[in-house]
Amino acid sequence: MGKEFEIVREFEVDARPDQVWEAVTAGTAGWLWPMEYEPREGGAAPYGGVVAVWEPGHRFVARNQSGEGADARTVNQIEHLIEPREGGRAWVRYVHSGILEDDWDNQYDGADKHTDFYLHTLRQYLAHFPGRAAAHVEVQGPEASTAKDAFEAVARALGVPGGTGEGESLRVDLPGAGKADAVVDYRDEWFIGLRTGDAMYRFFGRNTWGGPVGVAVHLFSEGADAERERTRREWQAWLDALYV
Repeated sequence: MGKEFEIVREFEVDARPDQVWEAVTAGTAGWLWPMEYEPREGGAAPYGGVVAVWEPGHRFVARNQSGEGADARTVNQIEHLIEPREGGRAWVRYVHSGILEDDWDNQYDGADKHTDFYLHTLRQYLAHFPGRAAAHVEVQGPEASTAKDAFEAVARALGVPGGTGEGESLRVDLPGAGKADAVVDYRDEWFIGLRTGDAMYRFFGRNTWGGPVGVAVHLFSEGADAERERTRREWQAWLDALYV
C-alpha cells in the first residue's frame, strides 16, 4: 500500500520572477533535464502527466499518477510558487509531494537529497547562465557502479576529495572538453557539482540508493547541440572505465 510524502524547500534567488518561471517551465535542460509542458491548465506534462495549475510568472503545478482518485497507487506532484522580492529578486517555494508505493524510506531519502542538489543547480543556472539554452547530456555507470563505495571512484578521478570545499577552483580533465578550470559549486558524500565558464557538470552517487552512479552535463556554449552525442559517448566511456 502506498504512503504519502512531501518535500518542501523555500529560498530566494538573485533573479526576477519571470526568469525563474522560464527556468522551471521551459528551460529545464539548463539545470534538470529537458521537459516540455503544454502552457495551460489541463495541458500535457511529461511522462503522461497533466498541468494542474498554470499561473504564468507565479504558480505552476504538474501532476502524474497511476490509478484514479482514492485508488491511486503512486502520485508524483511538483509545485513551484514564485513571488517577487525587493531588488528584483524572487522568492521560491518548491513542493514535491505524492504517494510512494514501494521501499518508501529509501525512495524518500533519495528524493529528499536529490532535491537539494537539483535546486542548488537551478540557483547556479539562474546566477551564471540565466535564459541561456542548454544541451543536456546524461549517462549512467555500469552495474559495478551500484557498489556501496562506487562514488568514491568518481571523486578520485576528478581530483575532488571529500575535504574539497565549495567555491574552490581546480584544473580538471573533462571528457568532451579537455583540460578546464572549474569551480566546485557543490560537494557532499552523495553529489559533486562542477561549473566552468560554459557548462555545469553534475555527478550523482545514486549507488547510495541502489542505483548506478550518474553524470549529467549542461552545455551552454554555441554549437553545443552538435557536440551532444560526442560528449555523451566520451562521458559514458569515462564512467565505464572507472568500474572495469
